[in-house]
Amino acid sequence: MGEKTSDKTLFSGPEDANIASAAPLPVRMRPRNLSEFIGQRHFLGPDKLLTRMLEADRLSSLIFYGPPGVGKTSLATVIAQRTKAGFHHLSAPAASVADIRRVIGLARDRLATTRTRTVLFLDEIHRFNRAQQDVLLDDVEAGILILIGATTENPFFSVNSPLISRSTVFRFEPLDQDDIVQLLTAAITDSERGLGKFNIEADPAALKFLAVMSDGDARRALTALDVGVLSQASRGPSAKIKFNLGVAKESIQQKTIDYNGTGDTHYDLASALQKSMRGSDPDATVYWLARMLTGGEDTRFIARRIAICAAEDVGNADPMATVLAAAAVQISEFVGLPEAQLALAQAAIYVACAPKSNASASAIWQATADVKQQPTQQVPKHLKDSHYQAAKKAGFGVDYKYPHDYRDGFVPQEYLPAQMKKRYYTPKESGYEKDIKRYLQKLKSLIQNSRPVGDSTTEKDA
Repeated sequence: MGEKTSDKTLFSGPEDANIASAAPLPVRMRPRNLSEFIGQRHFLGPDKLLTRMLEADRLSSLIFYGPPGVGKTSLATVIAQRTKAGFHHLSAPAASVADIRRVIGLARDRLATTRTRTVLFLDEIHRFNRAQQDVLLDDVEAGILILIGATTENPFFSVNSPLISRSTVFRFEPLDQDDIVQLLTAAITDSERGLGKFNIEADPAALKFLAVMSDGDARRALTALDVGVLSQASRGPSAKIKFNLGVAKESIQQKTIDYNGTGDTHYDLASALQKSMRGSDPDATVYWLARMLTGGEDTRFIARRIAICAAEDVGNADPMATVLAAAAVQISEFVGLPEAQLALAQAAIYVACAPKSNASASAIWQATADVKQQPTQQVPKHLKDSHYQAAKKAGFGVDYKYPHDYRDGFVPQEYLPAQMKKRYYTPKESGYEKDIKRYLQKLKSLIQNSRPVGDSTTEKDA
């Protein structure tokens, strides 16, 4: 646990100095004040909410939410340096309820004796279970403790609702490429905390490459820079170290793919995939599909989304979309990755390019709503099952007209209760559904004209 008091600084004493010097580059390059903090301008820019709160030293409880390496812990460190409140740092995976109660006890004593409030920075707060989070509720609500929780998980799912309602949630976004390059340049030139003591010749293309491959994660970019420089440091302090594109590629190996199979990226990418198919954009469709596959998403989940979209958004405008989606489900399950991506891509692109109609989906949604909300309708007598003797005696099925006994396989009769006059399925002028619409209109005209439809055998004899 870290603690800030009036007689002890963050790195006081030779022991702390030695520990600090051994810290990796991302830790050493953490901002010391707001002016050094890079990114998150949507809430930390001039006259933005959090900036005003820090400048006035009027903090309320906060939740910092965002992907790794975007400045959550760094900003908490800045707050620790500038706030007049007592500051404690706990990491949820290593902390216990007893640790929280100890901080709460210190906070009560501090507030009672010096009227000074206490800030608790709880890193990875989502790792606390609901019962552990509940320990904080009363003291956070009473103002005895100011909570700053940091999490990579969506706090609206992973943090107790009472804590959320008592906090202001700030969403951290991945750093853009210019911000990453600025951080890397600062690390190269900073001789106190960074790599300025080395004679480094950095290729701008190499720094740009790290910015792209780190995907907004400053920690990963700085770590790669540290590895690329220190791996050449054995040549001597005065030797020129060339950090070129080749060294950069060796240092970072492969691009970071931010993907959480149960978190926001899982649902956001699934949503983007389905909306792109619905929106008839095959290029966006295959990109989001690639994002999900590269991130390690379960192929069965992807196949289900494609099948759902085929049935919901294409429907009878192109029935082959559902057939192809069903085939993709089976093929992807049968062959597995990497070949499964071929069947999934084929089906997803087909759905994206197919004519669209949600008429079938709307029909079942409306019918289901009526079943749940309206009086339950009984099956008309002539449609009831009549295969057993007692049913025939009751008159079940007696007046049923078998359509195949009539010309064109159709005879007008009621299939819904007489008091129920409702149309659920309304075909659209899209793809094959145009033909369905015309056929239904033909049948409707026969019914409206009330033209008698005789038995096919009788007509033939006549």
